[in-house]
Amino acid sequence: MLRLRACGGTAPASVPALVRARLYRAASSAACAAAASAASSSSSSSALEELAAERKGAKCLARVVLKKGKTQIFRDGSPMVYSGAVDRIIGRPPPKSGDIVLVADGTEKPIGWGVYNSVSMFCVRLMQLEEEARRYPTCALNMERLLEARISSAVDLRRSLGLPSANTNAYRLINSEGDRLSGLIVDVFSDAAVIASSAAWVEKYRQEIQFLVSKVDGVNHIKWRSSADILKEEGYDISERKDSSSSSCSTVKAVENGIIYLVSLEGQKTGFYADQRENRHFISLLAKDQRILDLCCYSGGFALNAAKGGAENVIGVDSSGSALDLANENIKLNGLNPERISFTKGDATTFMKGAIAENELWDLVILDPPKLAPRKKVLQSASGMYRSLNALAMQVVKPGGLLMTCSCSGAMTQSGLFLKTIQGAASMAGRKVTVLRQAGAACDHPIDPAYPEGQYLSNYLLRVT
Repeated sequence: MLRLRACGGTAPASVPALVRARLYRAASSAACAAAASAASSSSSSSALEELAAERKGAKCLARVVLKKGKTQIFRDGSPMVYSGAVDRIIGRPPPKSGDIVLVADGTEKPIGWGVYNSVSMFCVRLMQLEEEARRYPTCALNMERLLEARISSAVDLRRSLGLPSANTNAYRLINSEGDRLSGLIVDVFSDAAVIASSAAWVEKYRQEIQFLVSKVDGVNHIKWRSSADILKEEGYDISERKDSSSSSCSTVKAVENGIIYLVSLEGQKTGFYADQRENRHFISLLAKDQRILDLCCYSGGFALNAAKGGAENVIGVDSSGSALDLANENIKLNGLNPERISFTKGDATTFMKGAIAENELWDLVILDPPKLAPRKKVLQSASGMYRSLNALAMQVVKPGGLLMTCSCSGAMTQSGLFLKTIQGAASMAGRKVTVLRQAGAACDHPIDPAYPEGQYLSNYLLRVT
């Protein structure tokens, strides 16, 4: 349960002084704005204009005016206002990065509000649309109140999905655009929350976010992780940041589907890939008496599920020694027989070529490589790498066996080319494939249909003949 005050209430004494001061100012402004909005008799006037008019310094609130024909996509909910969609900016002095601005149509009537960035290709991250501001005025033009409401909503959603539970306490609490907080990801592992920041506005509101996440029931440690390269594109240099309090906790034990994992909070991404939870569980249902190969296994998620599912033998392969240290520790934590599950350090391509030379085959192969197409401009070259990897993987599957192949590259998933690439791999390998199952990220990774770019994970289960 998230112990937060209702939107518009007072801040508890435990809030840090800076946060408390911001929240008190926000509460006073929002209350006045809500009263003014309620008193207005004009249903056609903009709620945001009415609210802004009641705010101190409203005359300085800039408007980002969209080009003709560019408004509807943002009215429909796309949160990323790219610079090419902007016609002009009204306001003197001009807005600075981090300022709250109105986003307006060609007639200069607001359609929503968001946080401005003068450097990023996304000059505004839309936070709330006009219609929502009319319904919930206390959160309008107010990042602190909006953060409260959105984080509370995210907690409620996960609770409705049964997370956390006795069997699973590793899950995603906030999924960026899917939870309407673009640039913010929060993963929870047992009593530790890892906050991943990839937007300048997230860094600006770091204290508020840390405070609100710390109030989520069960969270005792917070690890803040900033995506330096992405933030640099946002005009934010983390080397110049005055570091704020973050937990010194480096590892934690978490449970997913009854399997215990040692999670490194310094590891890849947030430390653990909760997005594959449902796909890992599916592997456990297929594993009994099978010989299974888990390629690019990281800390052993698929392999451990296979072993728990009764596999005859499981081998995991990864190039990272530190990841395999976690994987081997996970064997011990789950009391598994090391003669039936083991991990090998090595390159997946080299391993498969060696297996092909030895005519070694497996009943079920999992291929979950790292992101090969981080951007659209490298999609063509990445497609070649995916094709080559999958062609090799198909050659180490026994005839009639199964291959679960994955892509975590958003550019590949959104292009719709992954299945075509798989078919190309089958031709290259001289094999025939049939799609048995198509899946994506687990249900705690919601996707906003207004922002399909949030869909990044592709997972196919194939029969290989």
